[in-house]
Amino acid sequence: MKLAILSESPADEAALKVLVGYVLGVEFSLVTPSLRARGWPSVEQVLPPILRHLHFNTDAHGLVVVCDSDDSPVHTPEHEAPSYHHPLCRVCRLRAAFRRTMKNLPPAHGRRGPLRAVGLAVPAIEAWMLCGRDPDVTEAAWMAGQASGVAPYSRRDLKSRVYGTTRPSLPWEIQRVLEEVTRHRGDVRRLENDFPNGFGALARDLRGWRPPDGSAVL
Repeated sequence: MKLAILSESPADEAALKVLVGYVLGVEFSLVTPSLRARGWPSVEQVLPPILRHLHFNTDAHGLVVVCDSDDSPVHTPEHEAPSYHHPLCRVCRLRAAFRRTMKNLPPAHGRRGPLRAVGLAVPAIEAWMLCGRDPDVTEAAWMAGQASGVAPYSRRDLKSRVYGTTRPSLPWEIQRVLEEVTRHRGDVRRLENDFPNGFGALARDLRGWRPPDGSAVL
């Protein structure tokens, strides 16, 4: 299986490579996207050209896209209703970008197009890094803070807890995120429990994939 990963930084993508492997439970190799993203607006902007590149110029089986929620609405089960689209939800927006881009593309490489897997780190991927180490960092806590107007922690706090600084170097970021994700030792149940909407959406998409030989992923 070959796939591409698109996120907000090389450190995020390093962590996602490990987590995607845990969820899929099969070997895969990475296809390098034609463009890179730095931050949320860039992820949304480069997604269509990356999809077209993967579709026509590679044999990538799927594309994994994950971004931070920051202060945007969290994707919830209500957003999964047929034809529902929340204009500020980043999962809804990325899924819509997939649909618009692939809608009129002809088949290539014997397939309709790369499969989709979209996740949302609430409020930032550093929260996933703290899963199982800081029980107060969860989607539920963040959403309660959004509802009350009093955030339980800030994205700056999360960075400090993970990296020991709010301005880590890229090598240190990558080292720390790999240390944190490998704590799970292949078991993502805690992540799915504490982050059911953002990480859960990613895991559900991935488990719906089938490898090129047609066998079930899990």
